[in-house]
Amino acid sequence: MKKTGIVTDSHSGFTPEEADQFGIFVLPMPFYIEEKCYYENTTISREEFFEKLLGGAVITTSQPSPESVMQLWDRVLEEYEEILYLPISSGLSGSCGVATAFAQEDKYEGRVFVVDHGRVATPLRRTIMDAMEMVAEGYSAAQIKAAIEADRDNMIIYIGVENLDCLKRGGRISVATAAVATVLNIKPVLQLTTGLLDTYKKCHGFKNARKTMIEAMRRALDTRFKEWYDRGEVYLMAASSADPETTAGWVKEIEEAFPGMEVLCDDLTLGLCAHVGHGGLGIGCSCRPGRPE
Repeated sequence: MKKTGIVTDSHSGFTPEEADQFGIFVLPMPFYIEEKCYYENTTISREEFFEKLLGGAVITTSQPSPESVMQLWDRVLEEYEEILYLPISSGLSGSCGVATAFAQEDKYEGRVFVVDHGRVATPLRRTIMDAMEMVAEGYSAAQIKAAIEADRDNMIIYIGVENLDCLKRGGRISVATAAVATVLNIKPVLQLTTGLLDTYKKCHGFKNARKTMIEAMRRALDTRFKEWYDRGEVYLMAASSADPETTAGWVKEIEEAFPGMEVLCDDLTLGLCAHVGHGGLGIGCSCRPGRPE
C-alpha cells in the first residue's frame, strides 16, 4: 500500500486529466445555475458556463455533500495508508470545517489530515505542488499539514474585476454602487489574504486596475515577502476569467514587470468566476513552505 495520497477539490484548478497525470484526487465542486446542479469539469464545460453567465443566468456556489467527500476518502484509503486533504479555504467555504469534523471519526482519525491552508485557485494549486514535493521527500501527512499551515499567511493575490454584475448579484456590492461604478468606469481590485476576499482599491478603468495590481505586487515583494524573494523562494502567479488572448497579454505584462521570475497562470475556477465574473485578472504570490525539522 502506498503511503500518502493527496486529495483536493476543483477549486484548486486541477482538471481530472491533470489529476490523473499527477496522481492526485480531485472532488468536483457543485454549483447551481437557475437551480440546476452542475459539477465543475464534469457536467459542464467552461464555454457553456460562460455562455450562461454572460446571458444573465443566476449562478450560486455550494458545498460538496458529506457523502461525496467520504466516498472519495474511502476509495483513496483502499490504496493509501493516509490522506492529505486540501479543500478550498475555510475563509471562503464551510466545507473545510465540515471535513475537519469528519476526519475526527474513528474510521478516519489518524488517517485523514485536513489542511486549513487559507487558499484557493492558483495559490491552492501551488500549495498542492508543494505538498507533492514533500510527499516525494518522505514527509508524513501530519508533518506536511503542519508545515503548510505554518506557512498559510505567506500568500497574497490581487484580482481586478472587469464586470460588476456578479459582485452585484452576489450581494458584495449594492445595485446603486454598481450603477454608479459602471457610469464612472470604476473597476475594483480585490485582495485575497488567508482565505478572506476584500476590496483593495477602486480604479478608474481596467488599465489602471492592472497597473495597480502590478504595483501592489511589486511593493509586497519589496517588503512583506522580501526575505523569501531574496532567497528565491517566492512563486509568482497569475489567474484569469478572461479570454485566452487577454490572459496571454496579462501574463506577458507580468513577465515584463518581473523579469526572470516564472509565472504560474491558471484559469480561475468556475466557482470563483461565479463571483468575479468574466474578464477578471489576478496576480499573486506564495512562498515555499519550510521543511519540518
